[in-house]
Amino acid sequence: MQTKLYKLFTACLFGLLLTGCASQANKDPLEGMNRGIYKFNDVADKAVFKPVAKGYKAIAPTPVRTGINNFFNNLRTITSVLNNLLQFKLADAFSETGRFVINSTFGIAGFIDVAGMDHVPVNKEDFGQTLGYWGVGNGAYIVLPFLGPSTVRDTTGLIFDTATTDPIHYTHNIGEIRLHNQLRLAQFIDKRTELLDATDLVDEASLDPYAFMRDAYLQHRANAVEDGVESKEPIKDEFEEVDTENKPENKQ
Repeated sequence: MQTKLYKLFTACLFGLLLTGCASQANKDPLEGMNRGIYKFNDVADKAVFKPVAKGYKAIAPTPVRTGINNFFNNLRTITSVLNNLLQFKLADAFSETGRFVINSTFGIAGFIDVAGMDHVPVNKEDFGQTLGYWGVGNGAYIVLPFLGPSTVRDTTGLIFDTATTDPIHYTHNIGEIRLHNQLRLAQFIDKRTELLDATDLVDEASLDPYAFMRDAYLQHRANAVEDGVESKEPIKDEFEEVDTENKPENKQ
């Protein structure tokens, strides 16, 4: 399994180098393929994943859903620690380490966000952001089956993070396949439930949900690489008419 992940990581990194320059001129050179995958994801989501998420939200009490969400966020903190270190953000790495230790112990394996109650800041980082921090471009925009929006850079980052700092992946490595699958399914449902309101907004507000989601994702990732600083060249929805003489600033 590790060998397969390494080969996939290497292939994505090679693709990133090849497509990095081209994607600066065209952020979506694979639009035809991406729209096909987006449509597949949309059909699967409306038929299966969204109803399951709505059912879970209706059945599970809010404290239970919050606890499960805290648990998975706590696991992800390990990824943030490593990537803060890789970006030499030592103070943030120390803060994330403290958050993980506090929540894993006093927070009962992370089900209670004790660190959040103590106002410990969240400094989320992943390897896609780390690559961006060191000047690596997005590469081509990609829509992944089931997982949704990504880029060559972020897909490479996802593979790296999964192989190195994802505790759920470790359960697969030690042969706990059933536990691994159960945790992945629970993680997926938790994430889909968290995004229910956002996806409803996309469907209702946009003339072209695919373009809206693509541009929103690219803008979000650009801001994440800059630690929340507004990009100097914000990405515009292709359906938005811009008055170049009296264009208002896009503030978030």
